[in-house]
Amino acid sequence: MSEPQILFVYIPCGSSEEAHTIGRTLVEERLAACVNIFKGPYSIFRWEGKMTEQNEILLLAKTRAVLFERLSSRVQSLHASKTSCIAAIPVQHVNAAYASWILDETHAE
Repeated sequence: MSEPQILFVYIPCGSSEEAHTIGRTLVEERLAACVNIFKGPYSIFRWEGKMTEQNEILLLAKTRAVLFERLSSRVQSLHASKTSCIAAIPVQHVNAAYASWILDETHAE
């Protein structure tokens, strides 16, 4: 049997408060072992036909691949944007101790 796949999930947020709420919830509910919060990304995008520029807060959640759908649903329930970005990045290589910690801290029920 192969090891469960680890994902890092990229989640931009509109405010520090929203990012902290989502991050804390994901860890408390064991949908992520850890969530890093990065302040300062500046995004430029087209939204509803207009050019938009804004500061964002970026979350990077460490989780199991089998939890992605549950994690995504939970983020959508907490995120202010109706079209929030929740993108999974498969981790190709990770040290065994760190992978084990992620698996121990998350639940795949």
